[in-house]
Amino acid sequence: MSKLAVGLAEPVFTVTYRVIYGDTDAAGVVYNANYLRYFEIGRTEMMRAWAIPYSAIEELGCILPVTESYLRFKAPAAYDDLVTIATSLVEVTKVTCRFHYAISRDQEGKRSVLLVKGFTTHACVNRQGKLTPFPASVLEKINKLLPKDDGQQMRD
Repeated sequence: MSKLAVGLAEPVFTVTYRVIYGDTDAAGVVYNANYLRYFEIGRTEMMRAWAIPYSAIEELGCILPVTESYLRFKAPAAYDDLVTIATSLVEVTKVTCRFHYAISRDQEGKRSVLLVKGFTTHACVNRQGKLTPFPASVLEKINKLLPKDDGQQMRD
């Protein structure tokens, strides 16, 4: 698989977000960098719902900064669009994790439109910024979010 290949794998977490006016640019579409914020919404809500809130990880002395990101734009979103952010955790090592995302817009009576797909990779670091292994309790919880069957990955 290419390093830039992006595919969701079960389990997939979804959350909806209504585009606010402040998310858009002079052309009236969502400014490209805001999709990274949408990715953050997807992963933080996934972690909160299914594993452990980021605040609890921080209480253990760990921070998970983005070390790599990739976005592939397919169609624009605009003010007041209701978008669905789909997120899956696809890889975990002792010091990193990688999330995949697909953001789409539902259209009444029609098939949803894929807007953006991409990924973020995160390193586990301590408060001094030094790479550190995930605490065992965190690793146990996030490993449960990994795909159960690699053969069922979604590709676009």
